[in-house]
Amino acid sequence: MLNDPLANVLSHINNHEKLGRKEVIVQNNSKIIRKVLSLLNTHNYVGGYTEVEDGKGNLLQINLLGTVNKVGVIKPRFNVKKDNYEKFEKRYLPAKDFGIIIVSTSKGMMTHQEAKSLGLGGRLIAYCY
Repeated sequence: MLNDPLANVLSHINNHEKLGRKEVIVQNNSKIIRKVLSLLNTHNYVGGYTEVEDGKGNLLQINLLGTVNKVGVIKPRFNVKKDNYEKFEKRYLPAKDFGIIIVSTSKGMMTHQEAKSLGLGGRLIAYCY
């Protein structure tokens, strides 16, 4: 039984990146997972992803670029105010301006840099570097 589908997908990505594979197929498919993957795609951490029909709930085929050092979810999903991002950057990212933290805000999911520039707080979802 999977308790956190997003954590499962990011764990698969992490493991397949370490093995040097070029693609991964995961069974979990939801709006949140697809939005996180599209954010990782725009920042060149993963390639594109496609939905594969399987008759149950569609599989996700994710192309890997070999640029991910580590990716994971943030549990518990901490609330963060618009001027408190530095504390979590120090906790989850290895260096300043290296990697992204994905935040769910009232304007949708975005990276912590975009949320900082728009002056938005939100909930921390995942990190990648």
